[in-house]
Amino acid sequence: MKNIIFDLGGVLVGFDRQRSIDAFERIGCGKVADYIRDHRTEDLFYRIELGEISTHDFCEEVRLMTATNADDEAIIEAWNVLLKPVTTERLQRLRELREAGHRLFLLSNTNDMHWQYCGHQVVDCFERVFLSYEMRLAKPDPQIFAEVLRQADIEACDSLFIDDNADNIAAAASLGIKTYHNQNIDDWILNIED
Repeated sequence: MKNIIFDLGGVLVGFDRQRSIDAFERIGCGKVADYIRDHRTEDLFYRIELGEISTHDFCEEVRLMTATNADDEAIIEAWNVLLKPVTTERLQRLRELREAGHRLFLLSNTNDMHWQYCGHQVVDCFERVFLSYEMRLAKPDPQIFAEVLRQADIEACDSLFIDDNADNIAAAASLGIKTYHNQNIDDWILNIED
């Protein structure tokens, strides 16, 4: 496979939902924990991923939703501790795939807070990074995959998409992109061949 398109969360970056839930509860934002527990991306959380609201507006809406007076910094920190860092093994595997001649791309439903928190760990591994909040599109909308193919000037039939979400996998496959459903975060390390 010539081109490999990676998701960020659940493929490169792990999640620690409980750590984020605990952090939100400590600052009086327990209602936010429901979104994290259920892994829901709707309302406020979907709008931040689509870049429809700023980080400050996100924090303001969290305050209104939870009737807390937590400052932006505390809310951002509680939201970012959801993410576990990229491991050395994952970074090494990305390097190996590049050295083997693959073109690597990143396509992530994310927000500017998460990207600033963890993006620096992986950005140099990729030829190009596509982020939902910058594109104003989010997976599983097939349009985001079509836009990645167009902007990267790559063909679906020469591309593999790795993601942990079945709906995202189905959307990519509907455009003819080959897919790998990553069900355990490090599965792709062993199962994607050079």
